[in-house]
Amino acid sequence: MTENRLVAVKLVFADRGCFHDVVVQLPATVIERYGRIIDALREDPEITAGMYVDRRRLVAAFIETQDGRGPPRQEE
Repeated sequence: MTENRLVAVKLVFADRGCFHDVVVQLPATVIERYGRIIDALREDPEITAGMYVDRRRLVAAFIETQDGRGPPRQEE
């Protein structure tokens, strides 16, 4: 039996100096196949057939955490 788990991914776009985001649900199996989320958004037929992403305006894509705060920041 195939697992159909979805992962919440936040996409952040820039448009004329303003930023806005949208959270989409993507198949976990697709995300796991790629080293970067952006590669999955560009290349995977399962994703490209189901949604359009304006890659010129896309500035960030990351997996949402359960608290909704996005990825942890890296300490320098």
